[in-house]
Amino acid sequence: MRVKRTIIGLICALVTPLAFAQTSTTTTEETTTTNKPTTTTDTTTTTTYTAGAVTTYEPGKTIVVKSDEGPVSFALGTAARIVNGAGKVVTAPLRAGQKVRVYYTGPTEHRTVERVIVED
Repeated sequence: MRVKRTIIGLICALVTPLAFAQTSTTTTEETTTTNKPTTTTDTTTTTTYTAGAVTTYEPGKTIVVKSDEGPVSFALGTAARIVNGAGKVVTAPLRAGQKVRVYYTGPTEHRTVERVIVED
């Protein structure tokens, strides 16, 4: 019984940090130049999100979310996915007032939306 508790405690200790980890992606870029050795550059891109209520939505173009910091506008590219909490693609247009989380990369002036999760 004591061994079982120890094993469960160790598993919980190993899994807990993963629950609080921030999503990040590592991209490797390879560059080749004549008469020079190949150079490899590692770039880390951090994904962040803004949560709030939809105020304006134009499918495939833009979404404006009213967050705690005020309205935030995002350009939706072709790679942006709109899904529900279970990860299934949402086909109906978003409505004003719907709660969403918009996950994006890049600085404010060059944000790239990766996915929008509809919370309700």
